[in-house]
Amino acid sequence: MSTTPLHNSPFEEIEANIKTVFEAQRAHTQKLKNTTASERIAKLKALKKLIIENREGLQQAIHQDFRKSPTDTDLTEVLPILSGISHIIKHLSTWMKPKRVATPITVLGSSSKIIYEPKGVCLVISPWNYPFQLTFDPLIYAIASGNAVILKPSELTPHTSFFMEQLIGKLFPPEEVALFEGDAHVAQALLKLPFDHIFFTGSPMLGKVVMRAAAEHLTSVTLELGGKSPVIIDETADIKDAVEKITWGKFINCGQTCIAPDYVLVHKNVQKEFMEGMKECIAKFYGEDVSKSADFARIVNQRHFLRIKGLITQAVEQGAKVLVGGEMRENENYISPTIMSHVNDSMSVMQEEIFGPVLPVIPIENMVEATQYVASKAKPLALYFFGKNEQNMNYVLQHSTAGGTCINDTLTHIGNTDLRFGGVNNSGIGKTHGHYGFLAFSNERAVLHQRIGLTTIKLLYPPYTKQKDQLLQMFKKFV
Repeated sequence: MSTTPLHNSPFEEIEANIKTVFEAQRAHTQKLKNTTASERIAKLKALKKLIIENREGLQQAIHQDFRKSPTDTDLTEVLPILSGISHIIKHLSTWMKPKRVATPITVLGSSSKIIYEPKGVCLVISPWNYPFQLTFDPLIYAIASGNAVILKPSELTPHTSFFMEQLIGKLFPPEEVALFEGDAHVAQALLKLPFDHIFFTGSPMLGKVVMRAAAEHLTSVTLELGGKSPVIIDETADIKDAVEKITWGKFINCGQTCIAPDYVLVHKNVQKEFMEGMKECIAKFYGEDVSKSADFARIVNQRHFLRIKGLITQAVEQGAKVLVGGEMRENENYISPTIMSHVNDSMSVMQEEIFGPVLPVIPIENMVEATQYVASKAKPLALYFFGKNEQNMNYVLQHSTAGGTCINDTLTHIGNTDLRFGGVNNSGIGKTHGHYGFLAFSNERAVLHQRIGLTTIKLLYPPYTKQKDQLLQMFKKFV
């Protein structure tokens, strides 16, 4: 069964419903904790089957929210979840096994292990840019770890949120998984509750709000945030290859991707070739008139359209040049793929995460200049390097910090379930995907099993005699 859609209820009734579901989930946690790997896998297999059966409905819902093509939805929303479920099914039995750890001389005779238990009742607050993927990705790891889950998707993608609410209701009782639609007031009501873990995906600004709320209950958090993810291109790069990968990574989903290239630092010797290549590649991908392409999405709503329009307008007023694109249609929230030059740090476009189809390009002299520029900003969620020079590649890795990095590609590191995904400080706290997703929703419980009778530590019980002090000094030689 599913929770009643919230937009038809008074807020007091909604808040009461949230508390009722939360308490029901708390009462159900012990039962979920005792589920076996086979039982959890069965739930994930059923969810995978349900997603495949309802794939066309998801495509339609996301098209209504973004005007995204069915292929784009399959690639960016469906495939990552199906792949993630398959990976969990393959490895979950191994992940759940207790892990033996070594025994030091100070506790000789005992045995030690780490057991993995669910954290309990978890809250997942997901964003609007990839509404299905970024709701269901943490969900599948929470299920794999044996938790109860409450989902709060974004109100900015109502068609997709309603689709997910219906899908969840077909498979899970609310004491296991529940979804609440609604605006910020619903999120605030949820954040008042003492969840055992909160998984939030969104902006750094809202991440701080979530972390403050979590602190009231000392709730652990995973924060998947964002920031300005740079691209660095050295003069040895294969520009044609780089252009194709950057064009795809930047303009998929109309640039509304947390790990999208946010700006490019390109060696001055290949800057012209890069600019010309980007213009040609945009036309190759989306046609001469991008607005007519079925493969180019739209800005999610008018508020975000006006925000991005403001970034472009202000930058141009302050001296930036639009080299490609710049076309805007407010009536359909359309902004064409836009490449800008002559930008500087006084412009908002170089201060804020753009989260749209605008790509500033800055020429550089060398890798020292590039890494110093990146280091002057908050640590990014992703960093991309293009070049054949291994010395330059290593220099960038050694003189920069990022949540993840792709060499000679963009975005694709998120597709490797054996790579942990997450940010650093301003771009996020905690990791997910694959085994790291399982660990994010698990309590790694330390267990020491001591023998009965004489133990090493008993030799050091009071009273503290000279002989015991000598014994202690001997122990110190072995630790």
